[in-house]
Amino acid sequence: MASLQLADVVKDTSDSELELSMVRHQPEGLEQLQAQTKFTKMELQSLYRGFKNECPSGLVDEDTFKLIYAQFFPQGDATTYAHFLFNAFDADGNGAICFEDFVVGLSILLRGTVQEKLKWAFNLYDINKDGYITTRTHLTEAWPEMLAIMKSIYDMMGRHTYPLLREDAPLEHVERFFQKMDRNQDGVVTIDEFLETCQKDENIMSSMQLFENVI
Repeated sequence: MASLQLADVVKDTSDSELELSMVRHQPEGLEQLQAQTKFTKMELQSLYRGFKNECPSGLVDEDTFKLIYAQFFPQGDATTYAHFLFNAFDADGNGAICFEDFVVGLSILLRGTVQEKLKWAFNLYDINKDGYITTRTHLTEAWPEMLAIMKSIYDMMGRHTYPLLREDAPLEHVERFFQKMDRNQDGVVTIDEFLETCQKDENIMSSMQLFENVI
């Protein structure tokens, strides 16, 4: 989703009350969304207007999501990462992102606590939603969970980034993560291991910036 574009809307407080009152379609349960998120009523109205402009039907399917997201990374291939990101926003797993799905996720990413953001990141990395992030020894497919995510990020950033990235850069990145996170060396990272390690290790938190910059 064009979250970078819509995030800018949140910061724009110059919209007048008159302009907001002209929005035809207001989100249902505005008070409930205020309680679920850290956005004000005015911010939610502005976000909803932007969401409806991008998605007049009020729902975003995965193909549309990929097309919108690809516009922000023309230098690379954002298809795979957009797939993972779509699944993270699609909280109920029904194959479509509604305004509520989008704004709840965006609230965490923009205004959540460190722990809330890390939990959201863990959910993104946990592709099969079994509560663990796995290594190659625990999956039969070619790209295990964290490596699949990291490879998709590098693909999205493009082959022409500077400095030029080596082919094995995603694997090295993941191996560094696992060496620090998988403390009992059982081949999986639990949510507790993920949170504890990330919050205690400045290098990992710096590495997480790569993830945060492509939301």
